[in-house]
Amino acid sequence: MKKEQYKLLHTPEGVRDIYNGECEHKIKLQKDMEDILKNYGFKSIQTPSFEFFDIFSEERGTVLSKEMYKFIDREGNTLVLRPDMTPSIARCAAKYFNEDDFPLRLTYTGNTYINNSSHQGKLNETTQVGAELINDVSVEADSEILAITVDCLRKAGLSEFQVEVGHADFFNGLMEEAAFDEDEILEMKSLMESKNLFGIEALMERKEISQNLKELLMKLPELFGSMEHFSYARKMTNNRKALKALDRLEEILSIMDVYGMRNYITVDLGMLSKYNYYTGIIMKAYTYGTGEAVAQGGRYDNLVGQFGKNAPAVGLVLLIDQLMFALLSQKRIYEANEGGILMLYQAETRNAAITVANKLRNQNKKVTLMHHPVSEKIAESTSEAISKAMKETTSEYEAFMDKTSIRYVVKMLTEDTIEVYDKTTNETKQVIAIEWMEGV
Repeated sequence: MKKEQYKLLHTPEGVRDIYNGECEHKIKLQKDMEDILKNYGFKSIQTPSFEFFDIFSEERGTVLSKEMYKFIDREGNTLVLRPDMTPSIARCAAKYFNEDDFPLRLTYTGNTYINNSSHQGKLNETTQVGAELINDVSVEADSEILAITVDCLRKAGLSEFQVEVGHADFFNGLMEEAAFDEDEILEMKSLMESKNLFGIEALMERKEISQNLKELLMKLPELFGSMEHFSYARKMTNNRKALKALDRLEEILSIMDVYGMRNYITVDLGMLSKYNYYTGIIMKAYTYGTGEAVAQGGRYDNLVGQFGKNAPAVGLVLLIDQLMFALLSQKRIYEANEGGILMLYQAETRNAAITVANKLRNQNKKVTLMHHPVSEKIAESTSEAISKAMKETTSEYEAFMDKTSIRYVVKMLTEDTIEVYDKTTNETKQVIAIEWMEGV
């Protein structure tokens, strides 16, 4: 291979090819997640891979402009590959369901594109399966989104995971009590995310803040897991917004008891999100084997209104690539359905092979047709001789069978006689084609 050709085989940084068993596993995983969402009454929706820049602008609270893939169309409009699915769904809700007042359940599967820094080692193109519950402000809607998340992760094959839940208004209420301006809030968020306690303390020294609030903000990154943190937080703040957030979280926990999923839920009062459109609960799901979240979401009651429909909403997204990585790390290997059939034929038995293959496909069997030539001398001989000649090269197909989830190798000997090799039992037998098809 020439050096120039070798270069063409590589993908750009941040994207990759997915093939063979991994691709099959990914498609199966996506379908399993979609099936769970449909069981909860969600209807599918598709949005474009690229949209106008304004859909994802800073005012929406989505990713930073520098993290977007931007380009210009022929009319001079700035377009971006979608970095986030939620604003696109919000736009669609305002456009197509503007007059609808009943709860609207929409689900999607698609790829997002974020121009991460090369040193971060993250994928720039990722697949997401998500759900948005619009026109429902209730605590029951928040709880349903959490229940769906748990159901999906269990269906994916995870048994040990935690869905961490926080509330945007708990932090917002504390910032309100501290009388921080917008820049100071952004600085505090950054310090909290990096767990920079010295920076947090220095920032608070610049403001006249009560001792209780100072102590609470310093301990905020540690307030997760125990229910005792609720009573502690109530003692340390009297901000109405923050206290209402605590009430909401406690009610969600009681509802999750009814779902029988309370043991999967952990409260994190210090949870923050890079998405600034969240107004209520925020959630991230983690499992061992990966440091990144495998699912995330939250409530965004103001985002849809930016597109012309005043509607509360809450949603979740399952991060398929991270979920795949976690399953692989936990050695939860996907077992492909090895029910496929490889049918070998010669020129003389081609028509019979096509007929048999079509009948099997009508029975919902997966059949791969492949020409297997033998010499003219053997072709004029008996079916036993033909079988022997074909059998000598059966090993040639073993690697192919492993890659393509094939269980049976069927060799067309005559117009109505076949030889069948069963990989599972390692048995070979010669039978009448129609009889075998009835029992396979």
